[in-house]
Amino acid sequence: MERVVVVSEDAAASVSSGPSSSFAETRVICRVCQKQFAQYTCPRCNSRYCSLTCYKGHSVQCTESFMRENVTEELKQIQPEDESKRKMLDILRRFHLEEEMESNGEDESMLSEELIQKAISGDEIKLEDLSDDEIKRFRQALASGELSKMIEPWTPWWKNPSAQSISLSHDGTQLIRQISTDDTTLSDPMTASESIIHEIPEGPESPLPSLKQLTRAEPSPLLTVHLVDILYSYCFTLRLYNGDWQSDPLGASTVALSMSKVMGDGAKPETVSEALTTCIEETCSPAYRHTGGFRFAIGLVDDIITILSLGGNAVVCALCDFHRLFQAGESILKEDKMGETEKARSFKKLHAAGRKLFFMTCWAHEQPSEAWPSLARIVEVQKAAFEELDSGSGLRKAGRKNNPQSKVLIEEV
Repeated sequence: MERVVVVSEDAAASVSSGPSSSFAETRVICRVCQKQFAQYTCPRCNSRYCSLTCYKGHSVQCTESFMRENVTEELKQIQPEDESKRKMLDILRRFHLEEEMESNGEDESMLSEELIQKAISGDEIKLEDLSDDEIKRFRQALASGELSKMIEPWTPWWKNPSAQSISLSHDGTQLIRQISTDDTTLSDPMTASESIIHEIPEGPESPLPSLKQLTRAEPSPLLTVHLVDILYSYCFTLRLYNGDWQSDPLGASTVALSMSKVMGDGAKPETVSEALTTCIEETCSPAYRHTGGFRFAIGLVDDIITILSLGGNAVVCALCDFHRLFQAGESILKEDKMGETEKARSFKKLHAAGRKLFFMTCWAHEQPSEAWPSLARIVEVQKAAFEELDSGSGLRKAGRKNNPQSKVLIEEV
C-alpha cells in the first residue's frame, strides 16, 4: 500500500531548490478545511488553501481587504474626462433642452377641469366622447405624466422595514414567511392560506444549484457590473407599473428588456459607470421621458443602492421576482395571436433573459456578504458624479425656468 506523507509549509519551503519541490508543495494540507491538499497561497497572509470556498473562509481581514481594494480600483477608474462623462453630459444637454422646449407649451398640455373631474369621480371616459382638442390635450397629459397625480404612490418593497430581515436558507430557499397577525384572520383556519403578506418577493421555491453545476467556466468578474444594469431595469419596471407588473406581464417584460441592454441586447458593460450611463440614456429617451427623465433615473440609482445595502438575500429575492416576471411574460406570449415568426423571436428573448436571471441568482447567492456594501458604495459614488455633472452642466435651471416642478410619472411622498 502506498504511504502518503504530509509535508508542512516550512518543510516544503526548505526543499524548494530541488527537483522534488513541486511534489512536496502539492502535499501541503489546506489550512482551512484540513482535508484537501492546498494548491493556492493567499497573497496577503501566505496561508495555503485548496478552493475558493476555503479562501473566502480563511480570513475575514483578507477578504475585506480584497473588497476594499476593488472599490479603490473602481473609484480610480472614474476619470473626470472619460467617455462615460462625456456621454452623460450629452444626455443631460439633450434632456434639459427638450424639457425647456416642452415647458414653453405647457399651457396647451393641461387637461380641462371637466375631464379631470370625470376621471376623479370614476366616470367612464371614451375617446369618441371627446372633441379633437380634448383628445389632443388628454394624450399630451398622458405622455407628460400629469395623470399620475390620480394614482396612489406605491411604496417599493425594498423600502419596507421588513426588508431588513429577509431570511434565506443555506440553499437559497425561504426560511421565514410573514403572516398577518390580525385576530379575525387567525381565528378562521380556512383563511390561513390567505394571510400570507406578499410585502417582500418570495425567495427561490427550490434549492439553488451551485455554479459548478451550471458551468465549468469561472464566472465573469463583470457580473457585478451586469447586476447593476439588471437591478436598474427591475426597479424601473416595477416603478413604471406602480408595483403591479402582474397586471401586464408581457408588457412589463418587454419594457424590462428595452431598459436592460445586458438582457435585451447581450451587452457587456465593463464598468458601473458605463452600465448606469446606458440605462439613464434610455430613461431620458423620447420613449420614457414621461417617467421623469434624469430625476427619475437618479431615484432608480438610489433604489439599487438600497437593495444592495440590504444584502445578498434581498438581491436574490429581487432577482427571483424579476425571473417570475419573465416566466409570466412567456406564459402570456404563448396565448398571444401574433405571427408565429414574431412570437418565436419574442419567446426566445424572454426565455434567454429568464435563464440569465436564474444564473445571476445562483451567482448572487454564493457571493460573500461583504461584497454588497462595497458594490453599493461604488454605485453611490457614481450617482454623486452624475448629479455633479447635472448641477454643473448649466442647463438644469434653464430647462426648468418656466417649470419649477419636474414632471414625474410616479413620485414617492
